[in-house]
Amino acid sequence: MCKHCGCSINLKDKARNEGHLNVNADHTHSKGDQISYPLNSQNEDTHTHSHEDSHSHTHTNSQTQENTRSHEDSLHSHSHSYKELFEHAHPTLKEDKTIEVIGKILSKNDTQARHNKEHFDENKVLCLNLMSSPGSGKTTLLEATIKALKEKFNICVIEGDLETENDAKRVREAGAKAYQITTGQSCHLDAFMVHNALHHLDLNDTDLLFIENVGNLVCPASYDLGEHLNVVLLSVTEGDDKPAKYPVMFRKADLVVISKADLAPHFDFNTDKAIKECKKLNPKVDVIVLDAKNGTNLDLWLRFLNLKKELC
Repeated sequence: MCKHCGCSINLKDKARNEGHLNVNADHTHSKGDQISYPLNSQNEDTHTHSHEDSHSHTHTNSQTQENTRSHEDSLHSHSHSYKELFEHAHPTLKEDKTIEVIGKILSKNDTQARHNKEHFDENKVLCLNLMSSPGSGKTTLLEATIKALKEKFNICVIEGDLETENDAKRVREAGAKAYQITTGQSCHLDAFMVHNALHHLDLNDTDLLFIENVGNLVCPASYDLGEHLNVVLLSVTEGDDKPAKYPVMFRKADLVVISKADLAPHFDFNTDKAIKECKKLNPKVDVIVLDAKNGTNLDLWLRFLNLKKELC
């Protein structure tokens, strides 16, 4: 489950499992009894359903009168306001419980991430986690990197996307091995997904491993994958205010790559301002301004990789 958006939860399936499904005004109570909400002659929302304790009752939701619900039977008699009924039927998440669940999720993820990193260290693999918004040029940078370094290093790539193998195909065509993770509804990769992908790669025959995370400037920053370095791409087409708007991502970066630099004259992008914002969030972060499509300053990126690999 994503700590920011809960993206890995299929709420409809969860509701079915808990015996309550509310879709298009029809919903299911325990025992699978179907109920609906027709309007009566007074244009009131009414419905009738039965309970397990052998009683039935009708609810009416008037558009002009106070929203109340009442029912009587041999076991109990009481009324609900519309607000009370809603809260009774749909309990809300408690903040302390939510924090506890998120804490457990991240703790387990961190444990798996440490295990992943042990694999990388044992095999002397330099692992980099590439993060950015969609369309910032991660795959284009990888293609240029693979073509430039494939004679020197054995390169593997783990691709993360909600659907398709488009990026993995591009990586393979560039000359590297690739494994595609399709997350479905999840807006980020986690350590368990990466660990599963490692079973499909030969780390003994890998020098550089790039993890191209799902395009998103929020959620991926919270999940350690076991990487040695976090690289965040910022395209000039996105605007120079992104570091200030998404500080968690840029604060976590070991390197910020300002991409599509040759397009800067055509956009209202202040490179100095963007670098200043990055340094404000993380004084130790390195920044490279490049254009992978045209090769501008690509050598700085390649020298960075060579140096980090030597130190790995």
